[in-house]
Amino acid sequence: MLEECSRVYAEVDLDAIKYNLENIRASIADGVKVTAVIKADGYGHGAVPIARIMEDIDYVWGYATATAEEAFELRDAGIKKPILVLGYTFPYAYARMLREGIRPAVFRVDMLDELCERVRKYRAQGFEGKMPIHIAVDTGMSRIGVRADDFGAGFIKEAMSRDELEVEGIFTHFARADEADLTNALEREKAFSDFLDRLCKENGHKIPIQHCANSASIISIPSAEMDMVRAGIILYGLWPSEEVPRDKIQLRPALSLHSHIVYIKDVPEGTPVSYGGTFVTDRMTRIATIPVGYSDGYPRSLSNKGYVLIHGQKARILGRVCMDQFMVDITEIPEAKEGDEVILIGRDGDEVITMEELGDMSHRFNYELVCDINKRVPRIYFENGKPCK
Repeated sequence: MLEECSRVYAEVDLDAIKYNLENIRASIADGVKVTAVIKADGYGHGAVPIARIMEDIDYVWGYATATAEEAFELRDAGIKKPILVLGYTFPYAYARMLREGIRPAVFRVDMLDELCERVRKYRAQGFEGKMPIHIAVDTGMSRIGVRADDFGAGFIKEAMSRDELEVEGIFTHFARADEADLTNALEREKAFSDFLDRLCKENGHKIPIQHCANSASIISIPSAEMDMVRAGIILYGLWPSEEVPRDKIQLRPALSLHSHIVYIKDVPEGTPVSYGGTFVTDRMTRIATIPVGYSDGYPRSLSNKGYVLIHGQKARILGRVCMDQFMVDITEIPEAKEGDEVILIGRDGDEVITMEELGDMSHRFNYELVCDINKRVPRIYFENGKPCK
């Protein structure tokens, strides 16, 4: 399996994801459920394999995706637990979502009408249930969601009055929970909590699943746990930002990126390297070519400043990263030879390249970086320390 992926592969440690999940569970109150956010193909790690290892974990309520298509992929793979689509879903998807227990985030009046119409059509075929929905509330992102005001309260009252719908959940999303100064996030949490209290008084009962805690607030704002938390980036062992404290939860990165040296050459002083000759050797230099490039999602912005690990030592990138290849300096690694492993992200001996460090070097967000490792890069999954299907 590994030999067939010699050009490049991402190793995904499912044990690390389970470790992170267990630490997330240990950090929240008893009875609080966890939703695993596995949008963007599990932040580039693989949504289906990750969902499969959580199907039998009782405190995992279900999964969150960004689109209906992502949810359908999970159902096609046999995933059974509830799925919440956090973004807008278009009407064409409503019938299948209803059939397969996929919850839409709802925040427009026309969505209420369209969903009810689908339920009525389905009931004519013998369906007796309702469409479970989660109301999205905007408390500061200015993205999707009804505002926590009179219109929002009226919208939710209308949704709760529809016989075809079950308002199973209500949620908001913090814009600034990953900052050292939590003033804004705490204000938004209070605004949401006050709105929930108002809804309960006006409608006579509590919406069953209230949730607002994302990865950053799971770590920093225990009061935001409510009924359920949404674990995203921390599920994969990555940090929401540099400002989030790292002493409150233990995480293990789940993904590492591997390749191999395919060619070595010695070149004299004064030799330009790669497109544009942006690097010129200033000594006799031993150069190794790595068969990975920006078409794999490896950032071109690492040109002339990034590095990889070979035999546990740093080898800096020379010249521009190409579409499918880049070159590194191995002059100080005399034992390096063609076919040797190269670590682009991960640990090699005492040295490590983290996703956060690579993001800083390439001027990219660690979220963006991991999501951009594309489908051309095979994922190889490890469980109990061994490769698995």
